[in-house]
Amino acid sequence: MKAAERGIWKSTELRRRLAEAGLEMSAGKMSALWTGTPTTIRLDDLELICAVLECEPSDLLICEADKLATRRRPAETAAAAGGGATPITPRLGRTRSAPPV
Repeated sequence: MKAAERGIWKSTELRRRLAEAGLEMSAGKMSALWTGTPTTIRLDDLELICAVLECEPSDLLICEADKLATRRRPAETAAAAGGGATPITPRLGRTRSAPPV
C-alpha cells in the first residue's frame, strides 16, 4: 500500500528505485517482498526501503499474533496463560571457549 501511495504500481519500478538508492535486490526477493510474503529482511534493507517509500518500518510491518501463538511451545503457552514460570534448565556438557581478553 505504501508503494501505491507513492505512485509505484509495479515491483520492477520499486526495484529500480531501490537500486538507485543503493539496494540491489534479486527478482525473487523483490517478488516475495512485493507479494507480502518475505521470509526474512535485513534491517539495513528495511531502512532503505522506508527511505525510498518515505515511511516508517511500522507502516510496513504487520504483527501477526495468531502466527506467534501457534509457534509457542506448550510449556510457554501454559506459562503465558498463568500456569507459572517455566524453570530454565541449563544444558551441561558443552565445552565453551573463554571470552577474548
